Amino acid sequence: MVASTVSPPWTYTLQLPQDPRASGVARATLRNVLRVHGMPELTEVAELLASELVTNAYLYSSGPYSLRLRDAGRSRIRLSVWDTDPHIPAPFRWGGPQTPEELAERGRGLYLVTLYAESWGAYPMRGGLPGQGGKLLWAECAAKA
Repeated sequence: MVASTVSPPWTYTLQLPQDPRASGVARATLRNVLRVHGMPELTEVAELLASELVTNAYLYSSGPYSLRLRDAGRSRIRLSVWDTDPHIPAPFRWGGPQTPEELAERGRGLYLVTLYAESWGAYPMRGGLPGQGGKLLWAECAAKA
């Protein structure tokens, strides 16, 4: 008889400072989380998604931000990044992604998120104490069947 265990859902939150090295810390943490939860096949796409979301938070917000990794079931992970800037960027606004202009200096990273993620979205965060507003950008990736 083979014993099987049911893995409970899990969530990890990584608080990140306004530091250019935060994206590397986020990727290393993500790799470890995927490894220990038996989802190494998601590493390449999940790293791209996390890196672009974290880099966007670093570039466009003035305060700390956080990366949240959550089990989304069936070899699927949801990555979300909260930051203090309330502006939801173009690829995540209602109406869907648009291809960046050929010579555009910005906007390519989040566009890549919309191309590689299984699903993605954004939520404005209002209310609460000062500094608790902002936005939440999220993306999901799943293992290919």
